[in-house]
Amino acid sequence: MTAANALMSLRTPPSRLRQARRQLLETGELGAGLLDARLHASWQRSRAYGLAPEGRPQGVPHASAAQLARALEQRRALLAQARPVMEFVAEQVRASDSLVILADPQGMLLHALGDDGFADKAARVALRPGAVWLEQWRGTNAIGTALADGRPVVINGAEHYLERNGFLTCAAAPIVDPSGALLGVLDISGDRRGYHPHTLGLARSAARMIEHQLFVARHGGGLVLRLHSRPEGLDTVTEGLLALADDGLILGANGLGLEWLGLASGALGRCTVEAALGVRMQELLADVHGAHGSQPRRLQRVDGSLIYGRLDGARPLQPRPRVAPPAASVLLTTAPPAYAPAPAPDALSALDTGDAVVHKLIERARRVLAKPIALLLQGESGVGKELLARACHQSGPRRAGPFVAINCAALPEHLIEAELFGHRPGAFTGALKEGAPGLLRQADGGTLFLDEIGDMPLALQARLLRVLQERQVSPLGGGQPVAVDFALICASHRRLRDEVDAQRFREDLYYRINGLSVQLPPLRERSDFAALVQRLLAEAEPSRSVSVEPDLLALLARHRWPGNLRQLANVLRTCCALLDADEAQIGWSHLPDEVAEELQALVWAESAQPEEEEKEEAAPLELDLRLASSRCVQQALALAQGNRSEAARRLGVSRNTLYRKMREAGLDARLDARLDARLHGPLD
Repeated sequence: MTAANALMSLRTPPSRLRQARRQLLETGELGAGLLDARLHASWQRSRAYGLAPEGRPQGVPHASAAQLARALEQRRALLAQARPVMEFVAEQVRASDSLVILADPQGMLLHALGDDGFADKAARVALRPGAVWLEQWRGTNAIGTALADGRPVVINGAEHYLERNGFLTCAAAPIVDPSGALLGVLDISGDRRGYHPHTLGLARSAARMIEHQLFVARHGGGLVLRLHSRPEGLDTVTEGLLALADDGLILGANGLGLEWLGLASGALGRCTVEAALGVRMQELLADVHGAHGSQPRRLQRVDGSLIYGRLDGARPLQPRPRVAPPAASVLLTTAPPAYAPAPAPDALSALDTGDAVVHKLIERARRVLAKPIALLLQGESGVGKELLARACHQSGPRRAGPFVAINCAALPEHLIEAELFGHRPGAFTGALKEGAPGLLRQADGGTLFLDEIGDMPLALQARLLRVLQERQVSPLGGGQPVAVDFALICASHRRLRDEVDAQRFREDLYYRINGLSVQLPPLRERSDFAALVQRLLAEAEPSRSVSVEPDLLALLARHRWPGNLRQLANVLRTCCALLDADEAQIGWSHLPDEVAEELQALVWAESAQPEEEEKEEAAPLELDLRLASSRCVQQALALAQGNRSEAARRLGVSRNTLYRKMREAGLDARLDARLDARLHGPLD
């Protein structure tokens, strides 16, 4: 990425900025040629959102203390790597009336460091943790604009769309994880009178340092190819990094690694190092195991230029399943990266899509797979307990054996004993003539998964405990005990410790199955929502690439999802089924009605939460739902350029509902309703 297309700052003379703003205020339009192209596009988006350049924005969402705490927990891995870098940058800009700020992909400010005096001044425009700085609420600003177009940017003084933010100068750079997912933005904001052109470079360097640390945390134990135009640049923060499988497949990269090779993130998991650099993986591996260790070697990029590379790492990752290689145009594009999950070396790694809590529990589970230690999975219904159990089986030493899943809550109580332990011929009325071995014996040599074990009757708990202690199964109706050998994984949505205290679950059985207990987080608390959506879409539509509109994806991420992953998967499958053959992006029109209504209620509720600007106390303010509803309706109409049917589609409501909301907002919709019906058909 060159400096010319990376930054936007002070390329519009102040006189033309004043002319553009005067034209916008007087005519409501923004003529071409007055502003830089990126600034013009951002101002146009701000105008389409219905924002007034003068005055204070209305109904801007602001996180409560609980919401901010939840967001900080969800972004714990990012914060862990970002805080030391932010402290370093804050020291460099100390006493310059500046703040160093970290924002998440939804524009929420998570953490800020800097000069207290400027922090107080910035707080007057809500430049503080918990505030949301997306363009749709704040107009053109460095954080929101960097999120909107995925590139580093400077917004200085009057370049801000809202005049009240004109005292600021802000430089922001996106932060991308090793799989290409946007994690947030690093921003340096200060008084516009202290503007310095080097600030953007500092913000970009800080973002690169964070990306470097995120890469090391995820891929540092595997094969890593380090790249730089000079051999002396290797092992510095300016190096490109590629994570490789031992067959040469590129599994992950930092931003500089993609930049050095001219790769888009969509190439991850598709492109090999041989295709990108013309060197066979066997040659690089030979360097690692050579007598003098791995040394830098000259490599040739696709454009013919040379680069230095060195392969590090003694523990190769296993080859991942291949997907069809992309066309050359995909490999050489410089377009902003779109998230594309890389294939995983095993089933457990495939579930590790970026959430710190999930990553930790997967690593803990992996350590006991080859040991005689029972796993207990706990968490709400739908969080993926069986999915994790199957991944443990497929990633462990018993993967060639059977995986037998038993839902203890689904089996009728009078049949569960026979189903589990088997029976002799004629052991009871209705028994099979030839008898049955039982599910416990079927799991021999593999893995037994007892789902919802908390619902198992107490009498059967005693029999199960005996089987686990003696490793033998005695069928109903008598006969010799049969030895069994299986790995045991149990799961429950109940908190089994509480069930023991209530005497609904045997304490001795609890300690037998609780070798390692892991708590799966609910979907609403996970930080890898975008990656989960992409994985589920790939499973629902394996033959084509489907995505979700960015604004809708951000809104879906804020939904509570009481049914967790199971509910999300069902919703996405329905959306895919409603896509036309020529559509590849899910929007409001593809959502099930119930979900669309819930999301619209969320939009109105969030919009109705006022900012706490210029308040001495953080007491909650009364929500003005009518103002929020009016705000949403006006924004939708502006974005749809007055087309009522299109505005209703964007809001996810019928045209009748839109007209009712317009009347509630004081907008006369009667004539518009008759005209819209004539143009677009009868009302919904």
